[in-house]
Amino acid sequence: MLPTDPETKMQGYLKKIAAGPRLSKDLTEEEAEDALSLILDDRVSKIRAGVFLIAARMKLETVPENVGYWRALQNRISPPAVDLDQLLQIADPFDGFQRAPYLGFYAVPTIAQLGLPVYGHSSLALPPKFGITFEEVLLNHYAIGNGKAEDRVTLLEKYRFGYLNAADTLPQLETLRSLRIEIVKRPMLATVEKILLPVKARKNILATTYFHRGYEVALIAIGKLSQFDKVIIGNGMEGTTLFGVHKETKMFIHDKTAAETQQKSLSLKTQYDKETARRIAAAQEELKQAEVTLATLATIGEDALRAGRGPASLQIASHAGTLTHLAGLFATAQEGFDRALAVLQSGGCYEKLMQWIEEAKRGAVVR
Repeated sequence: MLPTDPETKMQGYLKKIAAGPRLSKDLTEEEAEDALSLILDDRVSKIRAGVFLIAARMKLETVPENVGYWRALQNRISPPAVDLDQLLQIADPFDGFQRAPYLGFYAVPTIAQLGLPVYGHSSLALPPKFGITFEEVLLNHYAIGNGKAEDRVTLLEKYRFGYLNAADTLPQLETLRSLRIEIVKRPMLATVEKILLPVKARKNILATTYFHRGYEVALIAIGKLSQFDKVIIGNGMEGTTLFGVHKETKMFIHDKTAAETQQKSLSLKTQYDKETARRIAAAQEELKQAEVTLATLATIGEDALRAGRGPASLQIASHAGTLTHLAGLFATAQEGFDRALAVLQSGGCYEKLMQWIEEAKRGAVVR
């Protein structure tokens, strides 16, 4: 008879995966789901939970294990329906970025102005980087703290863009923050938390990323099982969804309407005309000289949204143009870039973002 006591079950799972490089065995999908469920529901000790998270990553997760871990997370979310025909989620790493300025936060309202509703799904920064995330920008620069989760969803429907906090969409995941800080390294959660569906439109599109080669396999497998209608996966700058700008990026695109996952390579040379590619490359080189701080990002990001000025405007236009093209809004990334730059120069993106921020502040209390 299989054990039913949570601690005994976890002891069995640890015996399988924490037996060293030669003796460790893989979990089944069902075992992986059950093990993480025990941790999320706080049914095992923190010590055993921490050991499991470390051992699962050190053993190297199989695709069935990652699917099981993802199911444990996704099954604890009841995605509210939003009244939007289609919706893009941008899911960058939850530990953030820190090496060079990345203006993804400001690409979000730009993408919405192009006609594709969009949101960023993130959390306050996690280890090992403790870099900058969408939620870090909201809390530590714009002073938008914790309010009601439904307020963010309401703003998403109203403005057709927004930012959702994983602490709201999956509180059990947030309760593991202190444990993740203690274990220092990325657990397997870092892979699967980027492919969760927290809200549901009539058509759902995900743009996410992997850093280490091989993890795209698990993300593709999970994408096929998920409720996302289209999943866009690539290795962008510092692990973000800024694809094809810092180097040639290998992309994997799974559309539920297609039989096979599409593979393609993106680079400045293949996406844009020669002059546009030169301008974007020059802008990236200039941005590398800027400090990676919240204040700097806000200054150059707001300037770009206010009038399409500076190198940040070219990064934002590239980011927005590429994602809207991959999502199917524009035939080419060049068309998306040109439209995005025109939208930035109009100043409408800045006005919408400031309105969103003011309304979000009225509904949130900083803790």
